[in-house]
Amino acid sequence: MKIGIIPVGSYMTNCYIVIDEITNESIIIDPGDDAERLLDEFNKTGSHLNFIILTHGHADHTAAVAEFRSKYAVDVYMSKKDSELIEKEEYMFGEKNENANKFIKDGDVLKFGSKNVKCIETPGHTPGGMCYLIENSLFSGDTLFNNSVGRTDFPGGDYAAIISSIKNKLMKLDDNIKVYPGHGSETTIGFERRSNPFL
Repeated sequence: MKIGIIPVGSYMTNCYIVIDEITNESIIIDPGDDAERLLDEFNKTGSHLNFIILTHGHADHTAAVAEFRSKYAVDVYMSKKDSELIEKEEYMFGEKNENANKFIKDGDVLKFGSKNVKCIETPGHTPGGMCYLIENSLFSGDTLFNNSVGRTDFPGGDYAAIISSIKNKLMKLDDNIKVYPGHGSETTIGFERRSNPFL
């Protein structure tokens, strides 16, 4: 499995291109700002895009969805809870044309190529926050960061919920799971278990 990381926009949001090297099929996680650059980077992979998944509905994670959907006609998945906030035009959330057309919940498994994507619901940063586990790689969105956790002062944020999500969902994973967050550098579950001051 190959993982491409492209930080984009003023918030340096990590967009991930995940490729199954066996089948050359791929998914995109959180295509944020700078659609032209992301489209160019994706085209360089020469892979076949299966679908897009969103960790949550904030605009810095959704801003390039419309352009990708227009070019590739792929499904976009996220939690219905955050999709509803986009529809309501809630502050900080993406535009309606950036919304998902497919909904996922805790425990769902998506497939691309030979890979399984396990969906883990982690509310707190937003009501519908999701993390995605692919083999030994966790894409944590704005739930868990390197030595930090996501903000909870935006609409729908809940500090108790995010701490509960991390402790009861993510900290049950193995120490060797590599964490790819929505912003900043990678970490591991083991490191966060030992060192994250919020836990």
